[in-house]
Amino acid sequence: MENRNGIIVAGNWIVDHIKTIDVYPEQDALANIEKEFFSNGGAPFNVAKDIAKLGASFPIKAVGVIGNDANGEWIKNDCRENGIDTSGLIITDKAPTSYTDVMSVKSTGRRTFFHQRGANALLDIEHFDFTNCTEKIFHLGYLLLLDKLDEIENNGKTRAATVLEAAQKNGLKTSVDIVSENSNRFNRIVTPALPYVNYLFINEFEASRTTGIELKGDFPELEKLKEAATKLINAGVNDIVFIHFPFGVYALNSEGKEFLQGAVKFPKEKIKSVVGAGDALAAGILFALHNNWEIEEIIKLGVSVAAASLQHLSCSGGVINYKECLMFEEKYGFKVL
Repeated sequence: MENRNGIIVAGNWIVDHIKTIDVYPEQDALANIEKEFFSNGGAPFNVAKDIAKLGASFPIKAVGVIGNDANGEWIKNDCRENGIDTSGLIITDKAPTSYTDVMSVKSTGRRTFFHQRGANALLDIEHFDFTNCTEKIFHLGYLLLLDKLDEIENNGKTRAATVLEAAQKNGLKTSVDIVSENSNRFNRIVTPALPYVNYLFINEFEASRTTGIELKGDFPELEKLKEAATKLINAGVNDIVFIHFPFGVYALNSEGKEFLQGAVKFPKEKIKSVVGAGDALAAGILFALHNNWEIEEIIKLGVSVAAASLQHLSCSGGVINYKECLMFEEKYGFKVL
């Protein structure tokens, strides 16, 4: 691993069309759009852009499927502006680039999402080739929102599991994130991938659905967190499970060592949106993992980057250089768990 350098990010490439509206209307009624802009969305796009903004000195490569349209062109241009390699983005005429219309009510900040799955639904095994790759980490997200890769084969494995297995066989550490879908598909689709995952990012809702262990509140019971993380390790996660929740992060490694880190005590008046905070946390942790930091410092950077992301309506607009993120500890402190 010492000779490897870079992170591959793959999965859902989405353009968020964010619109600030005066009121959320009743059906058949009208609302006024007061402001609108485009932003990055989806696990790989958010994570890649966040890592770039943290000041990564290593390569970041995008892998996914986008449409032959204006949104696809916007994704490529935005990646290039942030130094992200777009050679792994496949252009298709079979579907539009995935996008989400995000309606944000000006007075409350409440948001409603209208999502077009688009070209992301076509991402499949054939789009991945890890032979001769020299990168260090492969990050895939979101499971449960990638139609082809979520398919279960006759051998009981998902197609995502096959991709992750190939990445590991070619010397990469694998990382996975999950979407918070309100369904009962978690155990069928997430669990088969776990034996091929080194780093698992999962929130308390997703962990509950995957393990059947109920995790409640802004800071779930520590014993319940340990029970859920242990179950995920026993299901196959190779290195570390990171369970994040509103008040912080619980981590358990494959050797049974626990880590607990409180979230930044970020002032409420500075919070513009929580959308993208989970991906920002993953970006901070992956940045630090790539650079071989100690685990305590790795998680501390993760929660600090998540806090930075809260400063903007978009997923990555608030993310700043990692050195500035680390200053939050002295400026605001961490929640005591």
